[in-house]
Amino acid sequence: MSRKLVIDPVTRIEGHGKVTVQLDENNRVTDARLHVVEFRGFEEFVHGHPFWEAPMLLQRICGICFVSHHLCGAKALDDIIGAGYASGVEMLPTPEKLRRLGHYGQQLQSHTTAYFYLIVPEMLFGMDAPPEKRNVLGLVEANPELVKRVVALRKWGQEVIKTVFGKRMHGIASVPGGVNKRLDARERDRLLKGEPGLLSVDQVIEHALEGVRLFHNFHEKHRREVDSFAKVPALNMSLVDEQGNVDYYHGRIRIVDGNRDTVAEFDYHDYLEHFAEATEEWSYMKFPYLRSLGREAGALRVGPLGRVNVTRSYGDNAPLAQAELERFHDYTGGKANDMILHTNWARAIEILHSAELIRELLEDPDLLEGPLVIEPGEAAWTGEGVGVVEAPRGTLLHHYRADAQGAITFANLVVATTQNNAVMNRTVRSVAEAYLGGRAEITEGMMNAIEVGIRAYDPCLSCATHAMGQMPLQVTVQDAEGRVLDERLR
Repeated sequence: MSRKLVIDPVTRIEGHGKVTVQLDENNRVTDARLHVVEFRGFEEFVHGHPFWEAPMLLQRICGICFVSHHLCGAKALDDIIGAGYASGVEMLPTPEKLRRLGHYGQQLQSHTTAYFYLIVPEMLFGMDAPPEKRNVLGLVEANPELVKRVVALRKWGQEVIKTVFGKRMHGIASVPGGVNKRLDARERDRLLKGEPGLLSVDQVIEHALEGVRLFHNFHEKHRREVDSFAKVPALNMSLVDEQGNVDYYHGRIRIVDGNRDTVAEFDYHDYLEHFAEATEEWSYMKFPYLRSLGREAGALRVGPLGRVNVTRSYGDNAPLAQAELERFHDYTGGKANDMILHTNWARAIEILHSAELIRELLEDPDLLEGPLVIEPGEAAWTGEGVGVVEAPRGTLLHHYRADAQGAITFANLVVATTQNNAVMNRTVRSVAEAYLGGRAEITEGMMNAIEVGIRAYDPCLSCATHAMGQMPLQVTVQDAEGRVLDERLR
């Protein structure tokens, strides 16, 4: 008699998710799947709207990575009016640097939320700890000083977003061809030097370093558990600069293999030539892959682990993050890192890298002066644009078309969580085999191990399916005849 285990909802992620694990009569795992059971709709909602509204409307898909959606849309709008990278027009320094500043601020605060609020409790208390303990409230009780520093770090990131985009959520700063305001000296100095109740950028960098040290200390104590939790090979993808290293705002798309050798590199405007999408009847989320290698070999990993695997250097402007990057690569002898819990190491490194990039920008005089918007001629109109950025969770793409009157006729969004769909399902299978296979009794801690594997990706299922509404997680165990033997619903 087989069993089917269901986890519904998957907790401490953004969105609706369900996991099913199929066991045979000997309790061996025969199948494991992550189901995303939400409706996909935002791409249709925007049809008929003026094209310049797209960055404002589509960022409302998410309350977490809205800056990435806003900037993706803004870059697509730049293309549409003939003032974007597709037309060969170089973006003015001031608006690009302001957009980058807000983008790095979002990455810092988003990674801080995922790392400290959702992941660190399990690092400190263990996957088998009672659910009422392994959460941020348990962290408050166990280490209130750490939580105070984390709250201050996240607040500072939000202040960067508000300063650049005008609001802490769903900002309004980007316009076709640029931005609508620059920083003044007071705003710059407030972030750079701090004030009562707000960290200075140097304090932010020190708090970020503490986050990296936290992972190192945990890893040292639990090395075997962390390294063996799940190893899931996949291609690694990121936007890169001219030197082939990560660029969170702009660049070419680079894909590397397990040896960190480049298997593909191309202009993101040509994405339709390189990617295909598969579908399954049991999930609304699609399965993108590199067309040239096929669905299995072409499965992609994006986000912190994918970006750090692609990147060889952060350069001289981020010496602390560079030292951590070298330590990361030394650990695997220069090969790509497939250890899923090392995603949390990569995420901590990116918090530090973001802080160092922000400090560099805050010291740049271009933030306080220079023109804000490119003024293209009327003949520059193209009616089509593609924007790509590295969202905290990975490579994000927006593609729009507009008619001669400026109304949107087409919108396509490929989000990071969708890119990770295949590798997340592989992770669920790997963890289920290690923690559930062959066990007669399924404990809450074993079930939580599957969620830990999913949370490493910090998935945003609302973005991936462009859904609205509340989203639970369910885990179900069924026998060979499909009878439900155990079910957990949250």
